[in-house]
Amino acid sequence: MNAAVRVEKLAGHIAVVTIDRPEARNAINAAVAAGLEAAVDATEADDDIWVVVLTGAGQDAFCAGADLKEVSAGRGSALSTARGGFAGFVYRERSKPWIAAVNGKALAGGTELTLACDLVVAAEHAAFGLPEVLRGLIAAAGGLYRLPRAIPPNIALELILTAGQLGAQRAQQLGWVNRVVPAAGLREAALALAGEITRNAPTAVRESLRVARQANELDEAALRTLTRAAFERVAASEDFHEGPRAFIEKRAPQWTGR
Repeated sequence: MNAAVRVEKLAGHIAVVTIDRPEARNAINAAVAAGLEAAVDATEADDDIWVVVLTGAGQDAFCAGADLKEVSAGRGSALSTARGGFAGFVYRERSKPWIAAVNGKALAGGTELTLACDLVVAAEHAAFGLPEVLRGLIAAAGGLYRLPRAIPPNIALELILTAGQLGAQRAQQLGWVNRVVPAAGLREAALALAGEITRNAPTAVRESLRVARQANELDEAALRTLTRAAFERVAASEDFHEGPRAFIEKRAPQWTGR
């Protein structure tokens, strides 16, 4: 990896990816974009990793979005990659669940990173927002359409058009954030949620995720076809037989992910 992004592989099939630029509020520069893309590559390639947690260093900011010093210097294109888009992440296809552990402000591209994750755990002092219009910009890394899917559209529009911010508790009330916890317990809470996922068969989790991610984008017929194909892949796995066998034998299943 690189100095701007750290990847920790933990016991229990979990990895933690940390944006490590606390002095710049974990803003995205070229090194972070390259590091996040490499982190996705590494976690996708490792069959022993089933769930990934994404967070920022420190307690001030999860990510302040694009590093505007880089943008103003004409290096804005380096903040995106061909495969992942902004931060090497927001448009990248990923087969495994990603949990955003939001340790502070997640603004602009930082909010867009959380919207690109599957689940969100936030510290009590965390806040979200798309303030791009304050700088004559737009939330072009998915925020303009993913935010209205995550919360009621009229509230999303208010945030987008006024550059306002949404606190963690309100974001949870609106169904965007899964869990809000004291800052000191954020990592533990995110890992606990990851652990709830890794108790389950990884192939079934990945195939369920594949379909559920597209639930708001495809019509019923397309989703039925997608679900049928997902079931066929699950049925061809070893874990498909291990689950019922473990139930009958009254023991914990031994998942292989194959």
